Amino acid sequence: MKPSESLNITIVGTGYVGLTTALALAYLGHRLQCVDKNPEIVNKLERGISTIYEAGLEELLEDTRGQINFNGNLKDCLHQDTDLVIIAVGTPSKENGDTDLCFVEEVARDIGKNLLPERPLVVVNKSTVPVGTARRVETVIKEELERRQVEATISVVSNPEFLREGSALHDTFYPDRMVVGSEDVWSVNLMRQMYAPILSQDFTPPRAVPRPEGIGLPALVTTTPTSAELLKYTANAFLAAKISFINEIAGLAEKVGADIQEVARGVGLDKRIGSAFLNAGVGWGGSCFPKDTRSLLYTAQQYGYELPLTSAAVEVNYRQRMKIIEKLQHTLKVIRGSTVGILGLSFKPNTDDIRESPAIDVIRELLEMGARVKAFDPVAMDKYQRTFPDQDVIYAASVEATAQNSDALVLMTDWEEFMHVPWKELVLTMRRPVFIDGRNLLQPENMRKWGYDYVGIGRAADVGVGLRTKA
Repeated sequence: MKPSESLNITIVGTGYVGLTTALALAYLGHRLQCVDKNPEIVNKLERGISTIYEAGLEELLEDTRGQINFNGNLKDCLHQDTDLVIIAVGTPSKENGDTDLCFVEEVARDIGKNLLPERPLVVVNKSTVPVGTARRVETVIKEELERRQVEATISVVSNPEFLREGSALHDTFYPDRMVVGSEDVWSVNLMRQMYAPILSQDFTPPRAVPRPEGIGLPALVTTTPTSAELLKYTANAFLAAKISFINEIAGLAEKVGADIQEVARGVGLDKRIGSAFLNAGVGWGGSCFPKDTRSLLYTAQQYGYELPLTSAAVEVNYRQRMKIIEKLQHTLKVIRGSTVGILGLSFKPNTDDIRESPAIDVIRELLEMGARVKAFDPVAMDKYQRTFPDQDVIYAASVEATAQNSDALVLMTDWEEFMHVPWKELVLTMRRPVFIDGRNLLQPENMRKWGYDYVGIGRAADVGVGLRTKA
């Protein structure tokens, strides 16, 4: 990007969305200021240490040195030449399912309190927020400006992210689409300028995130802020429903003796449906699907409108976790006093994020039923232990240690390294060779041949299929 085309951008929040977006924009030539109120996070990022587990982040931190700065105070980052402020702070769920916007509104107030007079500014909502948030952010900023009797031109844009944890950098540099919700041409043009290299794909790919072969150009979708806000929730609710649907059919497959992987493979070849998100298993978790489906249901409730498909997707997802317990009861007969090893604590592979992980509910239920629980995860154990310090869980150093003298193993996260474990030898170390494959990761035929009492999700007992092809 030419220096004359680069922008001065401030991003508030250095979580998955904020840090990934900041590093990508800095790599593309923009000048970035990142704000986080946690001094420990700022200190680590200044030293080039990533504060989240995501492939390629530390390499990009090194590549963008001198192009990006980290700060603990938004006031210090609102200069006369600041073009955009991107809000990328957390938006957790309230108990009633509504989205808590306290952090978003706090940033909006800080902008209003510190914005320089007569300074035009585009404020971008990158956080996942409910319908009406762009309008709310604009109102909060203008209220603060009025208190100060300051005149300034403000435009609030909704620019939702569509990042997958574990592939966040890839999805930032090579997205399917960019959505910009704005009601004025000035803001849309500035956003187009910010994303120009991504839209044209004419940048040199970073060494940590090579460009896939045959990739097309992403679409720029311009909408109203309200449509952009609803679009984000709709996309996540649809994907969540797709997973729940195949899990629902998996239950029927078990009843009739079909194999859900064969069913999903055939269904996914239909171009109207596609194969992505048709992997039956223990269900979805993470920071997006659970929170966003709850928020969408809450919004609909506020308008007296029902969303039965979304409600059913949430219900099926929770039921899927309890099916793990049912399968253990069927194979072990008695769970109390049994030792159960949990393989995988993060909600998906290639991340240490345990938010809404299916493993949480399964472990909690097993402990309440009197089981002795051992657990192993390649990267998420420390975070899990810090989050649940009171749980009586034994944290093992390896898969082998988890299997030792266990009555059952439950695979909860489909880490690739679990495919390469010497399962043939491990069966001899178990007290009882029960194996519940909650992600249909392994080959049933081999596992049974080696002596395991193998149980998958939606797979008939006499059907052996190869390793799963990931979407």
